[in-house]
Amino acid sequence: MAQTPARPVVRRPGRGWVTAGILLAWVGLYFLFRGQGTLALAPADLTPLHRDITAFSDSISAGRNTNPLFLYGFNEIRLVIDLFVTFIRDLIVQPSFGRPVPVIGWLGVVALFTLVAAVAGSLRVAALTAAGLVFIALQGLWTEAMDTLALTIAAVIISLLFGIPLGVWAGMSKRVNRVVTPVLDFMQTMPSFVYLVPLTLFFLIGPASATIATIIYAAPPVIRLTAHAIRHAPDGVVEAAVSLGADRRQTLRTVRLPLARRMIVTGINQTMMAALAMATVAALINAPGLGQTVLQALETLNVGVAFNAGLAIVVLAIVLDRTTTAISVRTDAAAQGGRSPASRTVRRAAVAVGVVLTAVAVWLSRTYVWAAEFPPGSPVGPWITRTATDVSDWVQTNLSVLTLGLKDGVTTGVINPLQSLLTDSPWWVVLAALAALAGVLGGLRAVVPVVVCLGLVIGLGLWSDAMTTLAATLLATALTMAVAVVLGVAMGRSYRMDTALRPVLDAAQTMPSFVYLVPFLALFAASRFTAIVAAVVYAVPVATKIIADGVRAVPGATVEAATAAGSTPWQLIRKVQLPMSRHAIALATNQGLIYVLAMVVVGGLVGAGALGYDVVAGFSQAQLYGKGLAAGMAIVLLGIMLDRVAQAAAARTGTAAPSRRRVDARRSAGPAAPAPRNPSSADEDASDRPLVAVATER
Repeated sequence: MAQTPARPVVRRPGRGWVTAGILLAWVGLYFLFRGQGTLALAPADLTPLHRDITAFSDSISAGRNTNPLFLYGFNEIRLVIDLFVTFIRDLIVQPSFGRPVPVIGWLGVVALFTLVAAVAGSLRVAALTAAGLVFIALQGLWTEAMDTLALTIAAVIISLLFGIPLGVWAGMSKRVNRVVTPVLDFMQTMPSFVYLVPLTLFFLIGPASATIATIIYAAPPVIRLTAHAIRHAPDGVVEAAVSLGADRRQTLRTVRLPLARRMIVTGINQTMMAALAMATVAALINAPGLGQTVLQALETLNVGVAFNAGLAIVVLAIVLDRTTTAISVRTDAAAQGGRSPASRTVRRAAVAVGVVLTAVAVWLSRTYVWAAEFPPGSPVGPWITRTATDVSDWVQTNLSVLTLGLKDGVTTGVINPLQSLLTDSPWWVVLAALAALAGVLGGLRAVVPVVVCLGLVIGLGLWSDAMTTLAATLLATALTMAVAVVLGVAMGRSYRMDTALRPVLDAAQTMPSFVYLVPFLALFAASRFTAIVAAVVYAVPVATKIIADGVRAVPGATVEAATAAGSTPWQLIRKVQLPMSRHAIALATNQGLIYVLAMVVVGGLVGAGALGYDVVAGFSQAQLYGKGLAAGMAIVLLGIMLDRVAQAAAARTGTAAPSRRRVDARRSAGPAAPAPRNPSSADEDASDRPLVAVATER
């Protein structure tokens, strides 16, 4: 029998060569057409669209007291939320109800929160809570901290009132879950900075807009985690309840909700931390509290005052985080059996004593001025401010050669060339190059959002500013992933390293974004570099933990087989653990992009400029309101574009790599040889799918 001649193998260029070719062509066109068709717009210049948006805003404001939509809709919502926030502030912050002091003074507030921490957690958590609140008072920031706490509590209560029922509904109904999930994705993809501009159009500036913005930012975690916990209740337990005659409602009440308590409490914790972070950012729309102090200090480059207020925010975040975490741990312990009868009796007696002491503290705070208003004149706050200022001055005087040299070197060698490539190339060159790179990374699925989003950015008239923000975002994301991969692999491979780094990462995630700007402002002064470094530090914790979980989830049998085959640690990392963690790395990249984009925009307060500056200017100058709103839309478009490209690239990487290995195996075996089965492919699928699902829910 005549053999069929083998077809010649046509090798296509790899993605790396195609990417290099696109970049070379882009650089060549950049030098050929540099400065042409850049669509640049000066900070004070406006387009007709910006003027139209401002005019539309003015027309809405003019009809605020006559339009039924405002009279019976937005105004009523604003009034109710204002009354709710004001009621909480009347209790713990400001003189009210005909009294010269709040209803509950500082001593009563400390006692109440300490009691909650003791009942929910332990004496250690209670001591931490009391010490943290007293320390804030010693800083001279008690009133500001209570304003922030009042706004946070109001936003969390409203978020939980509709978030938990909505999460339960989404967990019980696949149809509701399919509707809710894209909305939550959009809410979490859009940087928190962007919520503020349109909300002021309908709810004006003040506590109401700040609370609504905080709700939008803080509600998704509790909805997602509640839905996840309800949906993933153990099938065996649910089936047993159904077999005993329980209907859908009884199964939810007696089985699903009790089993979901730990996850729901974790969602409450995440919602509370997100609300605290957003409550400080909402200072841009006149929200009271510590955010106002930080914002004013950043505007005047007063590092000492900013550090003192930022430290108070961190302490408040730690207190809230540890208390809600203790509730989560206690819920889990109670589900596993709880305490002995004797210990429960002792605990009840201790709680009773705590309630009596708290009642006495509240009475004292209502009766005596010293217990209602924290005594002034504490040296702690001025000492912290003075020390931070002195350290900042010393660093700028003695380390300026290093810090400013590093800043200038990176700015000149990396930031400026990348920004110039994006902003000084003709817009059609940048659009074509970015679409081509997206096609290489994720195929047609990635090209469409790039073309659509960038086309809309052109329509908004902010192309040059958007490219400046994109340059900073891409650079910060690359640095974030470089650091996160190194730390994540180290944590995933070493339990000791994980134990050492995870508390640091957890603490870093509790800090609001404003706080990250303060130390880097002292080191590098106001500049684009400062905003980029702060963005990297802000985004590294979440990306690192996702990668660490992915590396740890690689099956032990696969690692042992590779080690037995003689793989060195470096080969094990490069050829086994990183490839099998590709979905986790893709998810980390996605989350890193979102965190970086949000932080780079906030960096507009310390010299980052571009879209962040446009948004801030829209708050402060009425004639620039339309431009600020357009800048917020441009930020959303950049976030959607980067998110979709990252998802498409992850999906393509997950399918292309196995198929390429199978093709190479067939070529090496000859035309008649059967295609060998990749022994690790099943393990990869089994380990990666649950990881992505769980990490996404987190």
